[in-house]
Amino acid sequence: MNLPESDSEDELPPGWEERVTVDGSVFYANHLTKNTQWTHPRTGKKKRVSGDLPFGWERCIDKNTAKVIYVDHENRRTTYTDPRLAFAVEEKEHVNDYRQRFDASSTALQVLHGRDLNGKLALVTGANAGIGFETVRSLAKHGCTVIFACRNLAAAEEAITQIRDEKAAAGDNCIAIHLDLTSLSSVVQFANTVKSKYDRLDMLILNAGVFGLPFTKTLDGFETTFQVNHLSHFYLTILLRPLLVTGSRVVSVSSESHRFANLTIQNISPQTLSPDSASKYWDMMAYNNSKLCNVLFARQLAKNLQDCGISVFSLHPGNMVSTRLARNWWLYRVLFAVVRPFTKSLQQAASTVVYCATAIELVGVTGVYFNNCYQCQESAVAKDDEMAKILWDTSVEMIKTVLGNNAPGLDHENKKSLEE
Repeated sequence: MNLPESDSEDELPPGWEERVTVDGSVFYANHLTKNTQWTHPRTGKKKRVSGDLPFGWERCIDKNTAKVIYVDHENRRTTYTDPRLAFAVEEKEHVNDYRQRFDASSTALQVLHGRDLNGKLALVTGANAGIGFETVRSLAKHGCTVIFACRNLAAAEEAITQIRDEKAAAGDNCIAIHLDLTSLSSVVQFANTVKSKYDRLDMLILNAGVFGLPFTKTLDGFETTFQVNHLSHFYLTILLRPLLVTGSRVVSVSSESHRFANLTIQNISPQTLSPDSASKYWDMMAYNNSKLCNVLFARQLAKNLQDCGISVFSLHPGNMVSTRLARNWWLYRVLFAVVRPFTKSLQQAASTVVYCATAIELVGVTGVYFNNCYQCQESAVAKDDEMAKILWDTSVEMIKTVLGNNAPGLDHENKKSLEE
C-alpha cells in the first residue's frame, strides 16, 4: 500500500528522536546535547497521540532487556518505537486549525491505516454497494462494528460475506437490518429495531442515494429522489438522536452538484422540494436539489447539536464516481463509463466519508463541508442559515402530513431536545 508522504518540515534534524509519554504527549530528545523538549525542533509545535495503540499492536516488556517493546501481530514485527507516533497530530490553537493529510488520490484504507476502531459502532445507509460498501469494508477491517442499513437484505448479506472472505473477523463485525428509504414507516421500524439492539451510535453515515430517476412517487406521496436522498435520512437522524452521544459523528454524503440547485429562500416549499407531476420534474435538478438539502440539513443539525459534543459533516465524495447511481438511464450509464478512467475509484471516493467519520483532528469540529478529505467552501445558498431552518421546518411538516402530528420523534419535547 502506498501511504501519503509526510511533510518535509516534520522531518527531525540529525541527532533528534521523537518519543511519547504514557499519557500521549510527544516530546523530543536531542542525543547530541542530552536535552529534551516538548516542541518540535523544526516547526516549534506540540503534538499528541491517541491513547490507543494502532489495530493489531501490543505493548510488551522484552524479557531479555526489560525494555518496552511494541509488537505488530498482523505483520509479525517488533520495534522499540511507539507506533502511535506515526499518527501524532499537532495541538491546535483553534478547533478548525488542522492541516491536510490526504487528498484526491487517498483511499479509505489509507485514511484508516493503523487505526483501531474496536468498540466503535457505525451505521451506514446503502452499505451493500458502491461507496457505501467501500466505507463499511474499510471500517469493519479496522475493528468497527457496522450496521448495514439496506433495502435489499440479500445484497447486504452477500456484501458481508465478501468482507468475511477477505477477513473473517471483519465480516463478523457486520449486521444487516432492513431499511426502505421510500417509506417513512420503514424508517420508523428500522430506527426502533436499532434502538432495541444498541444504546449508542458512534457514526451515523447517511450515504444511500438515487440519481437519474424518471418521475415517480413513493407510497408516502413524495417524489422519490427527494424522499430517498433527503427526507428519509432527515427523519432517520431525528429518530436515532437518542443514540448519539458526546463524540458521535453524523456524516451526510452530498455532492458538488448542490451548487447547481435551483432552490431559493423565495421558492423553497413542499411543492418545489417534491413536485407533484412529471411536467414540473427534471431528474438532474431533482438530484441537485436533494444534494443541497443534504448540506443544509447538516448545517442546521450541526447548529442544533453544537453544545452536545456531536459533530456533523457533509461532503462531496468525487466527480462521477463509477457506482450504481447511473443505472436508471442508458445515457447516464454511457457517460459514466466514458469518464471512468478519469475519476476516483470507489476506495478513493470513500476516503472523505471515512475521514469525516473517524479523523482524530476533527474532534470538536462541526458544521463543515469536505472535499478530498479537507474543508471546502459550500455554495452561498448552502451557507444560508435561514434557508437551512426553513428546510428543517418544512421537512418536519411534510413528515407529519404522512404520519400525523404525533409522528414518532416529532412531538414537542423530542423536537425541543434536538434543537437545543
